Amino acid sequence: QVQLVESGGGLVQPGGSLRLSCATSGNIFRIYIVGWYRQAPGKQREFVANITPVGLTAYADSVKGRFIISRDNAKNTVYLQMNSLGPEDTAVYYCNAKGHFGRGTQVTVSS
Repeated sequence: QVQLVESGGGLVQPGGSLRLSCATSGNIFRIYIVGWYRQAPGKQREFVANITPVGLTAYADSVKGRFIISRDNAKNTVYLQMNSLGPEDTAVYYCNAKGHFGRGTQVTVSS
């Protein structure tokens, strides 16, 4: 059973930043690609970013240049640094690995 726990969401003003964390037990992050996805109200879940076991990264066009995905293997944690946030980034953000999703963390961008 893969357990993924997201944290770090919250309310932030437009232009602000947040750092999300995805933690797991064991070493699955060293074996599998880890991704961040998000789902806004009334919309389908969409890809945000991912990172491979060797550190290669990919981003959705909508977040490229603003978001940075990284990993700390010693802590079994993957991070998503989100900068220059706008209202369009409001969503529940989910971590994904080995076909499993966590419960998500809410990010709300509003003044």
